[in-house]
Amino acid sequence: MSGKLFRSLHRVSPPVMGLAVLTVITTACPSVGFAQAPPATNSPALPTSRSVGQAELPYTLGAGDRVRVDVYRVPQYSGEVEVLIDGSLNLALVGSVAVKGLTLKQSSGTIAAAYSQYLKQPIVTMTLLSRRPIQIGIAGEVNRPGSYTIPPNDPRVPTVTRLLEVAGGTTQIADVRQIQVRRPQRSGGDQIINVNLWQLLQTGNLGYDIALRDGDTLLIPTSTAVNLSEAPLLAAATFSRPAGQPVNIAVVGEVNRPGAYTIAGNQGTGGTTTASVGNVPTVTRALQTAGGIKPLANIREVEVRRLTRTGTEQSLKVNLWDLLRGDLRQDAILQEGDTIVVPTALALNPVEAATTAAASFSPSAIRVNVVGEVARSGIVELSPNVPLNQGILAAGGFNNRARKGSVQLVRLNVDGTVSKRTIEVDFAQGINTANNPTLQNNDVIIVGRSTLASVSDTLGQVLSPIGSVFSFFNFLNIFRR
Repeated sequence: MSGKLFRSLHRVSPPVMGLAVLTVITTACPSVGFAQAPPATNSPALPTSRSVGQAELPYTLGAGDRVRVDVYRVPQYSGEVEVLIDGSLNLALVGSVAVKGLTLKQSSGTIAAAYSQYLKQPIVTMTLLSRRPIQIGIAGEVNRPGSYTIPPNDPRVPTVTRLLEVAGGTTQIADVRQIQVRRPQRSGGDQIINVNLWQLLQTGNLGYDIALRDGDTLLIPTSTAVNLSEAPLLAAATFSRPAGQPVNIAVVGEVNRPGAYTIAGNQGTGGTTTASVGNVPTVTRALQTAGGIKPLANIREVEVRRLTRTGTEQSLKVNLWDLLRGDLRQDAILQEGDTIVVPTALALNPVEAATTAAASFSPSAIRVNVVGEVARSGIVELSPNVPLNQGILAAGGFNNRARKGSVQLVRLNVDGTVSKRTIEVDFAQGINTANNPTLQNNDVIIVGRSTLASVSDTLGQVLSPIGSVFSFFNFLNIFRR
């Protein structure tokens, strides 16, 4: 027992039932309570709201708590007893005494008042031997909301951060500045305790991580907007989602393999091994897993669509061009159920295209089939976002039979259709949609024959049977000689 214990003995004549009277003035530890009858009036009702900075309130009793009740110099009324399901203690002589929601000191006073009907100025001491299982509800922006029970033999104190860890951690849109603990009161209603875990992360002050009580409800509200600067710190917090756990996301739009993906550890399904700082899923990692962006991807306006626990949808804009310029905040951390939308760019800047092609979220190479009148007809591997001219040159360029003024570009569209267009080739042109468009994976470039080559081939086919006849007569003439 902590605190100073001051005792003053005085004689009372005659003592009742041989009970010497002891007046106790004490500052007791939370597990021990003293009281003398008649008890003082119970403490005033708790406020309806308070902040974490205030002093922690003493422990209150409930069903399942095991306590020891000592009536001074009356051992037959003393002993160990458990708080029943209705929140009462069944005591010798006085019977049922309600103690639910009372502190040890308040309970001691209540029991002393009950014994005062039979004893003169009884002195009651209560000690908490073992606490009851603590059942706490949690809702809002956590990965596994629901009801949790902390067993009584668990030596660790159930705090806000510990319960968040048990519940799978907070989501990326949790407002950790305005967490609420709703605590039921004996007088009815709930006391609301405001918890600011952002201050815990900034200062390390454990006073912001309050201890929870049986019956508490923890509510994690949804943030109105995601702060890209704070997201990495929140993701690294002990009460966030554990790193390395798989998340299910979807990637749509201007990527090579749109669809649903599961990302876990350093490997994303879809065959692309990726890396991410801190082993957390990010936008660029998801784009890598989806085969990288296409040449016409608008990386300045990538959108992350995220469902909240209330069923609404939030939209987060990500500018990957700023990421390429050093703003790491733009590589937003993903959470379960996110959808990444990569829009189509209205125009393509040739200078930016080269930078984007070298980015980690672009595919490492594309395969283009160049057929017809080129030096090396067949499939060539190219860097992403290269123009049509470079594809022709990669195949060795035009041969002497090629029609050098134009080629045909055949492309498989996302909807399954095939488009075919004739492009006037101009090797002096930079990237542009008319004369030198950027190539995409699986494009086919068809280089046709020149007019002279076509005429020559046609004559060859026409004269081929005549040439065969002359060859037959020459063969016969050999044997006539």
